[in-house]
Amino acid sequence: MPKLVLYTLHLSPPCRAVELTAKALGLELEQKNINLLAGDHLKPEFLKLNPQHTIPVLDDDGTIITESHAIMIYLVTKYGKDDTLYPKDPVKQARVNAALHFESGVLFARMRFIFERILFFGKSDIPEDRVEYVQKSYQLLEDTLVDDFVAAPTMTIADFSCISTISSIMGVVPLEKAAYPRIHGWIDRLKQLPYYEEANGGGGTDLGKYVLAKKEENAKA
Repeated sequence: MPKLVLYTLHLSPPCRAVELTAKALGLELEQKNINLLAGDHLKPEFLKLNPQHTIPVLDDDGTIITESHAIMIYLVTKYGKDDTLYPKDPVKQARVNAALHFESGVLFARMRFIFERILFFGKSDIPEDRVEYVQKSYQLLEDTLVDDFVAAPTMTIADFSCISTISSIMGVVPLEKAAYPRIHGWIDRLKQLPYYEEANGGGGTDLGKYVLAKKEENAKA
């Protein structure tokens, strides 16, 4: 078994996406908690690992990989028994890559527009245009789900990436089942994974609750 160390924070969606990937591959991770709110990511020892001071960071016996999508691709490519989660076929792989970029450039980015102002800038309001922006991203995902999963008829790392963000933001910007039935069906399919709750479900729910609690706390300050 390889010695894999993940610098992580379970509340963080990208970190949970990596955790889901590791679970799917049957890999054990030694997890080292990095508290962003306490500034752990800005300490000199962490900056040596990742000068961009972001998490997750993977240390595979001295090989350092940063950025969640890069880590997931690395793990599947190096340790996967097959290429199901990240296909080698160029057309299938391109679809997965497109979904990964959609997650980072649309889903996660629009979540950050709301979460960061509350967590790091002390704001107690969520501007309506930012809510609408998230709702538009929900619709884009709904329209994307023409198969059972985001990028293919079968599950890929793109699903892990997208669900890590969706499970977090839906606790703050409601994701109505009647409006987005395909997304809810997709979520239900992923919840059937035996490792889903441990690797993602609890963390996604907890992050949404934490943001709402922080929003109320900021309002009283």
